[in-house]
Amino acid sequence: MTGTPQNILSIQSWVSFGHVGNAAAVFPLQRLGFEVWAIHTVQFSNHTGYGAWTGAVFPPEAVADLIDGIEARGVLPECGAVLSGYMGSEGTVAAVVDAVRRVRTANPEALYACDPVMGDVGRGVFVRPELPDLIAAQAIPEADIVTPNQFELELLTGVTVDTLEHALDAARALRERMRAGGPRVVLLTSLVRSGAPENSIETLAVTDDGAWLCRTPLLPLDPPRNGTGDAIAALFLGHYLKSGQAAQALSLSMSALFGLLSRTHAAGTREIQLVAAQDEFVRPARLFEAQQVG
Repeated sequence: MTGTPQNILSIQSWVSFGHVGNAAAVFPLQRLGFEVWAIHTVQFSNHTGYGAWTGAVFPPEAVADLIDGIEARGVLPECGAVLSGYMGSEGTVAAVVDAVRRVRTANPEALYACDPVMGDVGRGVFVRPELPDLIAAQAIPEADIVTPNQFELELLTGVTVDTLEHALDAARALRERMRAGGPRVVLLTSLVRSGAPENSIETLAVTDDGAWLCRTPLLPLDPPRNGTGDAIAALFLGHYLKSGQAAQALSLSMSALFGLLSRTHAAGTREIQLVAAQDEFVRPARLFEAQQVG
C-alpha cells in the first residue's frame, strides 16, 4: 500500500491485558498499512474467558458521542470501511448502524464488515438474549461482509451446518439478507463438517462470484484461544480492501492466522502472540490456497 493509508473505523470491545476485540483487530490492520479509528464498546482488564475481570461496559451514548467527535473533524469521507465486533447492548447495535450510515453518507464506497459476535460451539449464546435478533434485524441488512463462526451462522439462519452443502446453503441464505448492491461476502470461520480431513479446520467464503474453501491443520490448542475470530475478521477485511478478491483475502488471512496460532502454540501461552507473529500478517511463512467449491 502506497500513499495515504486507508482509514477503518473499528467498533469493538477492548482489553488491557491480552488480545480480543479491538486489541486483536487494530494491530493486524495497522501492520497491513491501514489507519484504524478505534471505538471501544467495553474496556475490561482481560477477556472474560478467565472467569474474572474488572472494567466497564460503555453506554451506547458514549459510542455515539465518539462518532460525533470524529465526524466533527470532517474526516468521514476518508473512511473506507467500518468493522464491528462485540456490541454488548441494544443501544450499541443502533449506534453502530448509525455510524455505518453516516460513513456511507460521506463516502458511498465505504464497506461495512460485521463480525456478529454472539456465541460459539460449546459455549452457546454468551451475549444478552435480545442481541442475536437485534443484530439480525439491524446490522446484517447494512453489512457488505459478515464473518460468523459456525454456531453464529446456524443461529442467524436456522440451518444446521454439518456438511459443505449445508454450509453453502446457510451462507447463501444469509447473503440474501445483506445489503443489496454491496459485495455480500459471507466468511464462515471455524467450519467443522463431515467429509473434511481429520485434524483440519476450514473457513468458507461465499460471494456473488462463487465460493472458496481454505483448510489449515487444526492445532491442539486447549482451551481454544480467545480473539482468533476478531483477528480473522480484521485480517480478511484488510486483505479484501487491498485486493477486492475474496479468494485471495481468504488465503492470505487464513495463512496469517495459522502462523499466529502456530507461534501461540509453540509459546504455550493463553493469549495469542499477536506482536511476535506480526510478520505473518504481511507475509505468511506458509501459504494455504483457497479452493473453489461453488
